Amino acid sequence: MREYMQILLLTLLSPVKNEKGAQSLEWLGLAALLILVLGIISTAVSGQSGAISGLIGSIVSKISGMVGN
Repeated sequence: MREYMQILLLTLLSPVKNEKGAQSLEWLGLAALLILVLGIISTAVSGQSGAISGLIGSIVSKISGMVGN
């Protein structure tokens, strides 16, 4: 009876010990989320190129004003 219970326990726990597939799926999900966020940001920014360049220009001018150049 003890051997039967050990075999049953090993049979039930063997799929749980193999976590390589789960870890791969987590990394794929993280990569998909990153691509989605970058796509949303690029879509939101694509029509505002003048505003972004103006913002960057004002940041650079304020920093150069603080530095004294």
